[in-house]
Amino acid sequence: MNILLVLRMLSSILLVESASMVPSIIISLIYRDGDTLPLVWSALLILVVFLPVFLFVKPKDRNLRGREGFFVVGLSWLMMSIFGALPFIFSGFLPHFSDALFEAVSGFTTTGATVVVHFDRLTHGIAFWRSFTHWVGGMGVLVLTLALLPKLSDRTSHLVRAESPGPSLSKIVPKMGDSAKILYIIYIILTFLEFIILMLAGMSPFDAGIHAMGTAGTGGFSNYPDSIAHFGSVPIEVIMTVFMILFGINFSIYYFIYDRSWKDIRENEELRWYLCMVFGSILLLSFLLLPVYHSFGTALRYASFQTASIVSTSGFATTDFDLWPVHAKMLLLLLTFIGSCAGSTAGGMKVIRVAILTKQTRREIRHTFQPRKVQTIRFDNRAVDEGMLHSIAVFGFTYVSIVLLGAFLISLEGKYDLITNFTASLTCVSNVGPGFGAVGPAGGFSGYGPFAKLVSCFLMLAGRLELFPMLVLLHPSVWKKS
Repeated sequence: MNILLVLRMLSSILLVESASMVPSIIISLIYRDGDTLPLVWSALLILVVFLPVFLFVKPKDRNLRGREGFFVVGLSWLMMSIFGALPFIFSGFLPHFSDALFEAVSGFTTTGATVVVHFDRLTHGIAFWRSFTHWVGGMGVLVLTLALLPKLSDRTSHLVRAESPGPSLSKIVPKMGDSAKILYIIYIILTFLEFIILMLAGMSPFDAGIHAMGTAGTGGFSNYPDSIAHFGSVPIEVIMTVFMILFGINFSIYYFIYDRSWKDIRENEELRWYLCMVFGSILLLSFLLLPVYHSFGTALRYASFQTASIVSTSGFATTDFDLWPVHAKMLLLLLTFIGSCAGSTAGGMKVIRVAILTKQTRREIRHTFQPRKVQTIRFDNRAVDEGMLHSIAVFGFTYVSIVLLGAFLISLEGKYDLITNFTASLTCVSNVGPGFGAVGPAGGFSGYGPFAKLVSCFLMLAGRLELFPMLVLLHPSVWKKS
């Protein structure tokens, strides 16, 4: 283990987090609601601890290996969450460490699950920081760090591979630093576009900023207890539905549009699967909700928003879908597992994995009656190698195992029923936010004790980092010197 390189990279990432608190400090100064000092002290504390490390630690070997890449990613997200919880603690908004850490982890991992009960105590600066964690975590803090400090290491692909959602790493351009810049430019443009359109639809600039960041990061934090239902506006719901679907698409697609690479878009099979799943689910859910709302237009309104919210793992809500019929909730549960596209800001298993697992299952069925026939699985008009198929199968098994183990550990507190505990675990691993039962849209995680909240923090981090960077931290050999 190259300890000096790890320390330098960790210090760089934490310094970026310190700088990311500046916009929240500015917001708090504008609104003058008494939360400036907690944000300032939090940023300064990070600066005092990690600036000397960044300045004086100079590793001779800047070659980042795979093991170190996963280690840096897992540890940096954990430390980033711990220090990101400081504004909640210093302000007194969430004085208990487990609550503050839960909210910070939920923010950075873009889960949107919350322990907040008293939204009336949510000041502008803290509310902005709470949602800004979504925006920073959505594209990835390491991608942001590489965009700002591209010469941080000689091999940064290990970092992005460990943090990026999806089974494989695809660079837009040859240099990883340039790819990171392009991704963030696209990200900023889409966020700003939604911000402007939401203001035109009637939101205040502050509300538009909060919800644009929540949509962009597919996180779902709102500054109102009833989420988007607070506005009661069809135009706002339509705008957010469209943008939630857009942010669930692989960001490479937007670069292809800019580059006019229409062939790459046409051949992107995951995009076709994703759009068919989204619009097919909206149509099916609309018919399932027809007996509830007695109007196809009203059913379509709620079905389209909640489908987009769950598929994109944003977790915004316009109604308490926990009150819907069981078959409608089962459809949402399935979508919670799947999520959106690889290379997006959304969570879940990812559409590409589900699509390839579906093809793999179909191949195994055919193999039972055609055992001698060689059957190649193809995706995007290319053969998928057996190594990739193996890794996707392992990921699927690990994903389900962690959801079940998490539900078991959470249930040890003995506070809630099976549905609540299972969906709490699933929604944390899939980074969706609301589940069913006590953790539904009208509830939250505040009723759980410190142990369940800490377990949920691990589940959220594991889900955001594609499981293995967090599991690597638990393996003894990774802590040994090479």
